[in-house]
Amino acid sequence: MKVLFLTISTITDIKQPGIYTDLLRQFIENNHSVSIITAKQKSEGGKTELIDEENLRILRVRTGNITKTKPIEKAISQMLLENQYIEAIKEFFKNEKFDIVLYATPPITFEKVIRYVKKRDLAKSYLLLKDIFPQNAVDLNLIKKNGPIYHFFRRKERKLYQVSDYIGCMSQKNIDYLLSHNSVNPTRVEINPNSIDVNNLAYSSSNRVGKKKKLFRKKYGILDSQTIYIYGGNLGKPQGLDFFLEFLTNSNKKKSFFVIVGSGTESKKVTNFISENRLTNVLFLDRVSRDEYNEIEMCSDVGLVFLDRRFSIPNIPSRILGYMEKGLPVIAATDTSTDLKEMIESGGFGRWSEHGNIGDFSDNIELLYDPETRDIMSRKSYQFLKEHFRVQNSYEIIMKHFN
Repeated sequence: MKVLFLTISTITDIKQPGIYTDLLRQFIENNHSVSIITAKQKSEGGKTELIDEENLRILRVRTGNITKTKPIEKAISQMLLENQYIEAIKEFFKNEKFDIVLYATPPITFEKVIRYVKKRDLAKSYLLLKDIFPQNAVDLNLIKKNGPIYHFFRRKERKLYQVSDYIGCMSQKNIDYLLSHNSVNPTRVEINPNSIDVNNLAYSSSNRVGKKKKLFRKKYGILDSQTIYIYGGNLGKPQGLDFFLEFLTNSNKKKSFFVIVGSGTESKKVTNFISENRLTNVLFLDRVSRDEYNEIEMCSDVGLVFLDRRFSIPNIPSRILGYMEKGLPVIAATDTSTDLKEMIESGGFGRWSEHGNIGDFSDNIELLYDPETRDIMSRKSYQFLKEHFRVQNSYEIIMKHFN
């Protein structure tokens, strides 16, 4: 079958690991032809380009700036996406006939593109629901509930659900929220969680990097007595980092060391806070290669996840998958809408507290000082990943509708 994948994520190499690239490789490995349309943002420079390989084509469409930019510019760029993608399809894929249109949120502004391809090619469509917009922006007070921007994107959201033949949600609470707030036929909705192509070597390596861990500790002056907690990923409003920064000022500097790796709108706030408060047990790394980041994860002891407590939409951050692949226990501080708490507790691979509750978060941090506790949770973390988040399962969930 011929699969068209629509995304704003930067994809230039299908071999790079990630929740979307891993899934698309499954299609190729099962002898399907894959075409990817992705955004080439204005900040990157250059024109629209087509990368053509056997059973894979990547069309990078020049767009406005969508990520790491101001909300107004982001909103305008998303509004223009549909016409830009449709024109690119007409120019580069005019003689193609697709069987499946696959896409993920964000963004929610692909409805016209999907409708165009479905009508032209009589294709079926599958939505991987990774985020619920514009409600997430309302939760964070980025847009007004009854304002014109909200109503514009809410209409786009409803149309996206309507044009989707099937919708894969990350969790049961994700499904419940979708159905309770939208007129969607329940028979078209199913659980299809974030998933990856599990690298067995990543976990085995994490248990064999004693020498690497020692070198890592020596390089950054980390004491043998300190447990290394890593946060890797976006540093933005959705993470609600203020509470974490407040916690860091009173963290046990003899027993804990925190590594923050990432970038985003809150990066400068984080770096300034660390400097102003002279936090000697916190390391901030802005730009590192993917390989270097994987090494840092392997040398860490515990993975951290944050979601602002104001969120009313259930969300499961894909960041946990990388931690679990390395066998790291997970400490999460999130809103109460997500079922990440139930997932962590049922799997026994970490601890959860409500975002903003510094007392409970501190207790969870202290619990993981114990090497035996970490070892038990480490094994459970990797096992839960293999049982629930393998990309082969996600592929089969999608393909059962098309076989």
